[in-house]
Amino acid sequence: MTVPAAQRARADGFRSLHVPGDPLVLVNAWDPVSARITEQAGVRAIATTSAGIAWANGSADGHRLDRDTALRALQRIVVAVDGRLPVTADLEDGFGAGPAAVAETVAEAVALGVVGVNLEDSLRAPGEQAERLAAARAAADASGCNPFINARIDTHSLLGDAERWMSETVLRARAYAEAGADGILVLGAVSATALRALVGAVEVPVNVALDATTLPVAELAEAGAARISVGSAVAEAVHAATLRMAQEVVNAGVATETAQRLSWSRLNDLF
Repeated sequence: MTVPAAQRARADGFRSLHVPGDPLVLVNAWDPVSARITEQAGVRAIATTSAGIAWANGSADGHRLDRDTALRALQRIVVAVDGRLPVTADLEDGFGAGPAAVAETVAEAVALGVVGVNLEDSLRAPGEQAERLAAARAAADASGCNPFINARIDTHSLLGDAERWMSETVLRARAYAEAGADGILVLGAVSATALRALVGAVEVPVNVALDATTLPVAELAEAGAARISVGSAVAEAVHAATLRMAQEVVNAGVATETAQRLSWSRLNDLF
């Protein structure tokens, strides 16, 4: 597979945005309209949330959405931004039981026009996940696009034990980088001290989460983050707003919550 020159240029540009201390900030989208809205807000790239995509397609998150449905949703997002911004796709664990399936998923995603992918380890054994990432890297290299492979490390459940979290995260980060990952993603409300230590312990860009419980962008940047993502937080907030409005209509018979809505014409003009 040979990708268009414009896609390769977007991939190179996207890669260059990962700067420790001056991070790429991503507001993750899950459908064409959320992608266009975040584009209007001024993001430098479009990232997807696999959870948001799963919910929008009638599925629970957590490796339950099938690959074909996920890729069709991804294609609609790529088409919506029409090459104006680079798109990086959250591909869960690669939608497959083994490395070959992960490679196939990455190749198909790149063929749709993405220039970056996220692959989560789900706390698999580090060696097993490294094999999956190596397969993803081989597929990425074969594409001629050089997409950015971001390896998500799911050690956030260990954050209560700082020493164990750090040792396990660094072990996995180094193994994944050696297998071909270009960066790592850690979830949870990571302290500035822990983030500085992690950035100093690994040689690839570090991506962290942003939500109401985490440090703000400025402090995460100062601690060395190269990329910051909201993940599914915006999708969750949008759905919470839907629930509040529905409850107000059903229980109070009014719709004052809709006063803050985007107008029909503004949304329609996005397309």
